[in-house]
Amino acid sequence: MIRVVVVDDEALVRSGFELILGAADDLEVVATTAGAEAVDTVRRECPDVVLLDIRMPDVDGLSVLRQLRVLPKPPVVAMLTTFDADEYIVTALRSGAAGFLLKDTEPDQLAQLVRTLAAGGVVMSPKASRVVWEARPGALDVDGEAATRVGRLTERECEVLVLVAEGLSNAEIGTRIHLSAGTVKDHVSAILTKLRVGSRVQAALLAQRAGLLDDGQRHRERGR
Repeated sequence: MIRVVVVDDEALVRSGFELILGAADDLEVVATTAGAEAVDTVRRECPDVVLLDIRMPDVDGLSVLRQLRVLPKPPVVAMLTTFDADEYIVTALRSGAAGFLLKDTEPDQLAQLVRTLAAGGVVMSPKASRVVWEARPGALDVDGEAATRVGRLTERECEVLVLVAEGLSNAEIGTRIHLSAGTVKDHVSAILTKLRVGSRVQAALLAQRAGLLDDGQRHRERGR
C-alpha cells in the first residue's frame, strides 16, 4: 500500500482527496491535517507521499516542505495549488518538492499521479512546467555553472537525466532504454551526487539551465 497524508487548510479539500484516493486498492490516506499539525502528523504516520497545500493561512507551505525534507526518512512531497502558474513553483521545486498537483485535477487521474510520485517520478501540469523552464535569469543556477556540473556526467547518465526531467519513474526509464529499474536507480543516485543536488526535480532544473533538455529534444527529433 502507498501511504498518503493530505495537508490543506480546507476541510472540504482534505475530505475530497481522501475520498478519491481511498477508492484505489493500492492507496491509503493515513491522515489529513491542516498546516499547523503537518510535521507532527508526518512524523507519526511515516507516509510515502505527502500532498501539501502551498498557500495556507496558518502556516507557510514552503516552510512545512523544508521541515519535511530534513526528516530522517523524508516522504515524497508534491505541492497542491489552485494556480498552475503559481509564483512559488520554482522556490518549492528548488526546496525539494517532487512536483505540483492542481486541486481540480480530474479524479480519475489523481490516483495515478500519486503512484507516479511514490515510484520516484515527477508530476507537473504543462503550464507549471512552462513557469519553471522560463524562470527569470538568476532564479536557478546560471548556465555556465550548470553546464560544468552536467559535463561531469557520462553519456548514459545524461540520457537518464533527460528522461528524469520528463517525469518518468525508474521503471519507466528502464523500459525506455532497456535497463533494469535497479540499474536506473544507481544511475540516478550517481547523477544527484555529481550534480550536487538533493532531488530529481532539482537535477531536471539544472539540466534545463545547462541546455541538456533542448539537446535531448533535438536528438529525439532527429531520430524520428
